[in-house]
Amino acid sequence: MYQLIKKEGHARRGVFHTVHGDIQMPAFMNVGTAGAIKGGISSYDLAQLKCQVELCNTYHLHLRPGDQLIHDLGGLHRFMGWNGPILTDSGGFQVFSLAKLRKIKEEGVYFSSHIDGKKIFMGPEESMRIQSNLGSTIAMAFDECVENPAPRAYAEASVDRTIRWLYRCRAELDRLNRQEGTINPHQMLFGINQGCVFDDLRIRHMRELAGMDLDGVAIGGLAVGEPTEEMYRIIEAVEPFAPADKPRYLMGVGTPVNILEAVWRGVDLFDCVMPSRNARHGHLFTWQGIRNIMNAKYERDLLPVDEQCDCPTCQRHSRAYLRHLFKANEMLAMRLAVQHNLYFYNTLMEKIREALDQGRYQSFYEEQRLVLGRRI
Repeated sequence: MYQLIKKEGHARRGVFHTVHGDIQMPAFMNVGTAGAIKGGISSYDLAQLKCQVELCNTYHLHLRPGDQLIHDLGGLHRFMGWNGPILTDSGGFQVFSLAKLRKIKEEGVYFSSHIDGKKIFMGPEESMRIQSNLGSTIAMAFDECVENPAPRAYAEASVDRTIRWLYRCRAELDRLNRQEGTINPHQMLFGINQGCVFDDLRIRHMRELAGMDLDGVAIGGLAVGEPTEEMYRIIEAVEPFAPADKPRYLMGVGTPVNILEAVWRGVDLFDCVMPSRNARHGHLFTWQGIRNIMNAKYERDLLPVDEQCDCPTCQRHSRAYLRHLFKANEMLAMRLAVQHNLYFYNTLMEKIREALDQGRYQSFYEEQRLVLGRRI
């Protein structure tokens, strides 16, 4: 259940109550695609890094090690050693982005595994069954992800198919939640808003989602290469029609500035591989901007990555040491860098919530968006 605490303009401060704990919103989900954060971060590290929610992927876990295996071992929480909320992505995006050979039909999608080429079918019911086996807190509906831009006629047909699939997802998840032996009989379902960059399709779809009394709604199909201005415009178009009493999740977003902008426009929940992926290449987010730790100027620099940061990396190690680890191809470099970036993102969300609590989000947003995207 979502509880709205207060608003500042369109920005929302709330809390989402789940069977695995409360999520203070706005929140960022740390992405553990295959059950782990890339860069050597364990579930036990995440609590120290202020993580509230972990996101795992249905497609990847279905292929390896297999959702039935995870079910037999007690579910994803026990498998990973994580006790907090988990959201599982439906697999739709991966089916459409990773599978080179795929055939979309009304019943679902036939595709080849990107690992070994094995023929696989996934539709709404299959996605719900996999996610039920995983036992996640929140299951995402199986949708059709369309390339952006796409012809209007195709985008419209895709939205209609996504709606039909959502009804099937809900019916199947309701059935699974009632079954004896279900790992999480309180599993929630979020629907996904699609419609490319066509405002009227997006609005029509959001109206339909709002009428279905789902546990939350997501905005999908953005942050896939279109200009950020287009993304912000779509958020502004659909926000008035999104249910006010449910969380709004912007999928796959994004940079710290993207998050500031989307919160300002009424979004509550985010996920992105950017903090961990960029960290593994030495690109670190700081309160002064983005720092490339590989630069020669850090060779003798004994300061922490960010003097304003109290993450485990900044408390113990210097820029010079971290640069050395990267240059020496030591695995520890990635772990220390990913720790820092995840802590930064989770602290950013903490500061956003504090600013909303104190009624000063506008000034925080206007000040930080000029700094956080800057390259040092």
